[in-house]
Amino acid sequence: MPTLTKLISMQEVSQHNTKEDCWIVVDGKVYDVTSYLDEHPGGDDVVLAATAKDGTDDFEDAGHSKSAKELLQDFCIGELDTSSPIIPELEIFEKETRNFSKKALELTKQYWAVPVAIVGISVVVGFLYLRKK
Repeated sequence: MPTLTKLISMQEVSQHNTKEDCWIVVDGKVYDVTSYLDEHPGGDDVVLAATAKDGTDDFEDAGHSKSAKELLQDFCIGELDTSSPIIPELEIFEKETRNFSKKALELTKQYWAVPVAIVGISVVVGFLYLRKK
């Protein structure tokens, strides 16, 4: 018979990203590792860097031992709800980045004459300097 676990959205996980309240996601499971931060051999900053995102790659890349993986199970508080959107704040930031890129491209199209004038003046000054010698 399958065990029922609490489903936790990534948005909720992202709200627990401080030393006083730290949740991480590894392999689709959510872990409250707040009480373990001071004991973590790599330091609390390494764990805090893996908050508010899927930390599976960070966890695997660190080369944790079998006992570390077993210890992690003690902190499991639920499973990641994959049906919910990732993090709305990231989507908003991504849209703002796209708008910035568009604005920058429009500005370069609009003010192309300034760099061309600078190059032109530089060429003329260079020719005058060489002619004078």
